[in-house]
Amino acid sequence: MTAMTETNHIHELMEGPEGDDAKCSFHHTMFLEPQEKKRNMKALLVKRAKETCSCTPAKIKDCVLGFFPILQWLPKYNFREYLLGDVMSGVIVGVLLVPQSIAYSLLAGLEPIYGLYTSFFSCIIYCIFGTSRHISVSIFGVVCLMLGQVVDREVERAGYQLEAAVPSALPGPGGHGNGTGNGTEPLCDSGCYAMAVAATVTFISGVYQVAMGFFQVGFVSVYLSDSLLSGFVTGASITVLTSQVKYLLGLDIPRSGGVGSLITTWINIFRNIRATNICDLITSFLCFLVLVPAKELNERFKSKLKAPVPVELFVVVAATLASHFGKLKENYGSSISGHIPTGFLPPRPPVWTLIPSVALDAIPIAIIGFAITVSLSEMFAKKHGYSVRANQEMYAIGFCNIIPSFFHCFTTSAALAKTLVKESTGCRTQMSGMVTSLVILLVLLVIAPLFYSLQKCVLAVITIVNLRGALRKFRDLPKMWRLSRVDTVIWAVTMAATALVSTEIGLLVGVCFSMLCVIFRTQRPEAPLLGWVAESETYESLSAYKNLQTKPGVVVFRFEAPIYYINKECFKSTLYKQTGVNPAWVKAARKKAEKRKLKQKEEGSGDKQSSLPVDLGSEPVGFHTIVIDCCAVQFLDTAGIRTLKEVCKDYRDIDVHVLLAQCSPSVRSSLLRGEFFQEGEDQLLFHSVHQAVDFALGTQGHGAPKK
Repeated sequence: MTAMTETNHIHELMEGPEGDDAKCSFHHTMFLEPQEKKRNMKALLVKRAKETCSCTPAKIKDCVLGFFPILQWLPKYNFREYLLGDVMSGVIVGVLLVPQSIAYSLLAGLEPIYGLYTSFFSCIIYCIFGTSRHISVSIFGVVCLMLGQVVDREVERAGYQLEAAVPSALPGPGGHGNGTGNGTEPLCDSGCYAMAVAATVTFISGVYQVAMGFFQVGFVSVYLSDSLLSGFVTGASITVLTSQVKYLLGLDIPRSGGVGSLITTWINIFRNIRATNICDLITSFLCFLVLVPAKELNERFKSKLKAPVPVELFVVVAATLASHFGKLKENYGSSISGHIPTGFLPPRPPVWTLIPSVALDAIPIAIIGFAITVSLSEMFAKKHGYSVRANQEMYAIGFCNIIPSFFHCFTTSAALAKTLVKESTGCRTQMSGMVTSLVILLVLLVIAPLFYSLQKCVLAVITIVNLRGALRKFRDLPKMWRLSRVDTVIWAVTMAATALVSTEIGLLVGVCFSMLCVIFRTQRPEAPLLGWVAESETYESLSAYKNLQTKPGVVVFRFEAPIYYINKECFKSTLYKQTGVNPAWVKAARKKAEKRKLKQKEEGSGDKQSSLPVDLGSEPVGFHTIVIDCCAVQFLDTAGIRTLKEVCKDYRDIDVHVLLAQCSPSVRSSLLRGEFFQEGEDQLLFHSVHQAVDFALGTQGHGAPKK
């Protein structure tokens, strides 16, 4: 047989025998010279430092343009082509955003005016820093819920009563205070203090998001899978719905927060169900009767409508007029929004002393905010054929929280429903956000006081109706189950933990459970035996396809996962099970047979009948070679390399050779670094399974590989 060179331990295809007695001829080993990887860390660090610290006019310009995307697209703005679509979409989104801003303020436990402030500033700031042309950054229900839980906790901890009967006064020019002074009047009431808490949480969330962008940790979002985010949003939506039921019924019960708040809220609702305000109940029913069919018709005929009908605004106007002229508060005790002032309040910094209390709470709020914003921006950018920068999006959403926190605003993020409206109504650029802010500015300066008589139950109905998209996910469960059972379980676990425990714990449970599912998938992967597809060089799973052939004396095994410390025992046990041969058992049987043979010699009783078990213990295992297809092995760690060494050694001890095929360059590099090739074991790696099988058949006819 022609000698094989030991260049890079990979064999070329050898012509296998055509028949049982045919002789095979061997080609020389394929010479593939690996690329040299020169890693001079000192030179690399010096080069990176020069690139980072160099300051040229061109680099300064690129840096400024990259940080302020508006300087790139605004000079190129085509008024004739873009203006009409941007104005139309901006006006429509603004009209829809006004009632939602007021409603979501209620969800966050804040005054209605703060929701309008938040929507106004976030639209302007995202227009300056954002790279997505289509997403609408404003108030998002899930984030408002998470923020509201923190606000309620801190307000109660400071000694204020939640759900004060008298509407809180807006903060004046004085400083913030709390309600636990030594017999003195507090500097601001519960509403003022709640806004201080919300602004502080918003500021810290924005700092986290900007830090994520600065350190380029956008990869964190990959740990939030679509099923996890969907389950989290659905679970949070159930909590949001629960928190709004008391407004639908006109019940005066305290807001529940913390672990198990959903169950506590429902218990309080049923305990006080007899105190239902009939006026609020009837108003809620009528609003549902109008909003739900109108929303469904908007969706059904959106392709025929130039713009969705702003039915929410119509409902708000009609309900406000009915409440005002019907004197529903005075005659029936209906709960109303109260005074909403015009204009802007003086800017005020967050309360720095609150930061230690809310720093941890701001982490999940920041993560959810940037994850939803980045995912939506990438989704719509891909749909419309342009690119966005994830790290710049984190800067944008971070500044949408940091800057407005000084102007009595709370946390924002992208919102899917309003983004879909914005896209479908002709939005072309970020200029649409500027138009939306002008609509809200008009409300802030002129129209806001007219919402004084608006019932809170109407705002609750608007909030609940806008949860339809998240709650519809329950209808998609059968389809999701057929597509991926693991993703469905992740969705269900995250949803249940978020709804029944708390939003923060639900997010943590979802992330941990998703990682466990990934680990479990690699711990117990598919590991089939392969068969040969006739008249080809292809090998496929024997359990998946029919009419596959096996080569005599050769077993082909594929492990569809990386081999590392978690699944190394699974790899060995599955290999032994699939091949039907455990080398340890075979060696034990042979040793036992040898001992019995030696004992027979000593006793001189070597008759034919007593030697039969000795022959059975020494019979061959049925194959001479195992080919391990490594095409699905992404990486090996030290435990995986050690396991492969043990497998090769154990099978060699029973005269079975192990060959590796289709190893990726990184796996081959790991094997080399792990000193896998010893004692002539360089004849183990092949470019394809077909090469390895032909080599095994050839060596069987020409003797075993040289050790």
